[in-house]
Amino acid sequence: MSKGGDKSLWDTAIDEAKLAEEDEAKASEEACVLFVGSKNAGKTSIILRFLDRDEAPKPTTALEYTFGRRARGHNIAKDVGHIWELGGGTWLSKLMDIPINTDTILHTSMIIVLDLSLPNELWFTMEKLLNAARTQVDAVVAATNNIDPEIKIKLKKRAWERLGQDHPDKDMIDPFLIPLCIIGSKYDLFQDFDSEKRKTVCKTLRFVAHTHGASLQFSSTKQEALINRSRNLISHFVFGTPMGKTMQADHNKPLLIPAGLDLLQQIGTPPLPDDELGMGLARTPMDLWKQAFTSIFPQENTNNPAMVDDPAKDIQYAEGTVDSMRIQKNEELERYRRLCERRAKDARQQAMNEGLVY
Repeated sequence: MSKGGDKSLWDTAIDEAKLAEEDEAKASEEACVLFVGSKNAGKTSIILRFLDRDEAPKPTTALEYTFGRRARGHNIAKDVGHIWELGGGTWLSKLMDIPINTDTILHTSMIIVLDLSLPNELWFTMEKLLNAARTQVDAVVAATNNIDPEIKIKLKKRAWERLGQDHPDKDMIDPFLIPLCIIGSKYDLFQDFDSEKRKTVCKTLRFVAHTHGASLQFSSTKQEALINRSRNLISHFVFGTPMGKTMQADHNKPLLIPAGLDLLQQIGTPPLPDDELGMGLARTPMDLWKQAFTSIFPQENTNNPAMVDDPAKDIQYAEGTVDSMRIQKNEELERYRRLCERRAKDARQQAMNEGLVY
């Protein structure tokens, strides 16, 4: 029996059992974060640093999964955060349907990692991945609507809670339905760019992040302070730790802008001559920023399967039996290809001899 309000051993055991049941009930609601972005932008390195794994990053093949754990106070139970990484740049964006689904939509966040050292690929990559993610989220919301008709309202409400219901730019913001952050990687290389080019990249990313209701930060695996920023961001997404309200918007320094803290007035206008701001094919402010950015940094199409490394040739996936069989099949395929070419050539020669073709 308990005395004077003190809990007995039995009461404590009951409380612990209830907590364990609650933990188990929350298991299906453990947070997920999906990393997407430019090929070779350093997504794996950022994840490894967050997990405190001292190992060399390996090329990501398609979609890879890992997880992080964090002790929950003095309890035995630990929080678990699920981390997905999509490789291949924009080419494999359809695989987003695996981590973003009807079971995870309410507790999934996304981080887009863009290589600041390659601005001629930046807009294409960013636009392609944002469109693919929005399409997938909308599809999941539509599929979930039969089970939970309020799903879109819930996600919208959460989005505006992150930004602030009374934000001055509310009419210009179309918040992403799940938490979103854009990380500009390889800042150590980007900081040596011409000042005006840096300013253009920074203003453009600020506009895109702000109008999507996203956070924005620059990172580098060569600068520990910036790595710590990325750690704090991922911890916020997977474990719900405080995000912080520190803001750095100077283009001469690594940007750090939490969602909802920027203003269109502070971002300014697209880097276009005054006589071109009202001209061209731009139908929306986003189109105008795209026009300005791509006129300075003409974009290269990176959505090419040929640019994705062949995992079958990666030594980390070496399998003696499988590899020897693959070599054998490749040789058979090459022999068949030559046979077909020879037959086609012989058939054409015969047709020419018979006067059927000239």
